[in-house]
Amino acid sequence: MTAKRVVLVLVAVFVAYAGLLGYRGVLLIGTGKPVGIALGLAVLVIPVVGAYLVYREFQFGRATERLAAELESTGDLPVDDLPRQPSGRIVRAAADEAFLRYKSEAEAAPEDWRVWFRLATAYDAAGDRKRARTAMRTAITKHR
Repeated sequence: MTAKRVVLVLVAVFVAYAGLLGYRGVLLIGTGKPVGIALGLAVLVIPVVGAYLVYREFQFGRATERLAAELESTGDLPVDDLPRQPSGRIVRAAADEAFLRYKSEAEAAPEDWRVWFRLATAYDAAGDRKRARTAMRTAITKHR
């Protein structure tokens, strides 16, 4: 199953969950009791916050795909050629070596979104997802 299909399935599950949760919130508000109304309003906030988070993730994914397509069209997209263990995980020493190369590129040209994109891929290969997302957000911001 492709990643896009997985995302679509997860969004469909979220929409169903948010709908059911919203329905429960409306039922609680309909009780007319102060506690029920308060709980109902609180329950209605959850799907709204969830929808906002899903929207933000879609925006991040679309922006990342756009940058990757642009890099691919110019032949600058980093190639995933790092050696892997039998389990499929990237060999840590190779990921660290690639990371150091991309980090020095980002330090040398901090305003170039391309180096931040490559640094994000290096963080991801090294298993540091939080810093990978931060570097990718920097690339997206600098691209604009």
